[in-house]
Amino acid sequence: MSTTLHAEARQPSTKSALRQLRKQGKIPGVVYSKEMGTGSAIALDSKELMPLLRGGDARSILQLEVPAQGSKPVLLSELQRDPMSGQVLHVDFRHINLNEKIHSLVRLEIQGVSPGEKEGGMLQPILHELEVECVAKDLPASIPVDIGTLEIGGHILVRDLKLPEGVTAAADPEAVVIAVLAPQKERTEAELEAMDDAAEENENHARAAMAVETD
Repeated sequence: MSTTLHAEARQPSTKSALRQLRKQGKIPGVVYSKEMGTGSAIALDSKELMPLLRGGDARSILQLEVPAQGSKPVLLSELQRDPMSGQVLHVDFRHINLNEKIHSLVRLEIQGVSPGEKEGGMLQPILHELEVECVAKDLPASIPVDIGTLEIGGHILVRDLKLPEGVTAAADPEAVVIAVLAPQKERTEAELEAMDDAAEENENHARAAMAVETD
């Protein structure tokens, strides 16, 4: 069942008006629609939006309800934060057709405890979200990552994930999702380098995929 997010319509504003809006506990946003070809300006209550962002539920399909405009299914497409304070400054949503294929990021949910951790290893998540392709109505709220058999030195790749029927990964199948590293005192330079390289490579893949989607 989709989460309902309430918003109010607003007129495009100046920077000073937007600052005033934020002081009132509101977050400005825009809803983009392929059919309309333009964006519709909205304002959301930060007390309603922030728990969804913290819990990861904001990446799921949401029902956005605006007075006099009804309710429509949307996906979060962009989030702007203040680089210093981390405060959410602006959000963009896109209206979707539930029967059309979409690309979207889905939260990865770690499940279980790895044997490697019990032996003193350190669990190192590399990806926290996975870009997937599926019919919008089949978009999962999260994707489980079972680490119950992960030993020290082991890792899980994108191709190892068990995805729901009809959902395919849009990321590189060889990208590392999570790994168990040797205890710090036993970790070699090569392992640290490999960890940094994997994180950098995964970030580059994600940026490239999102750039394609934006185009």
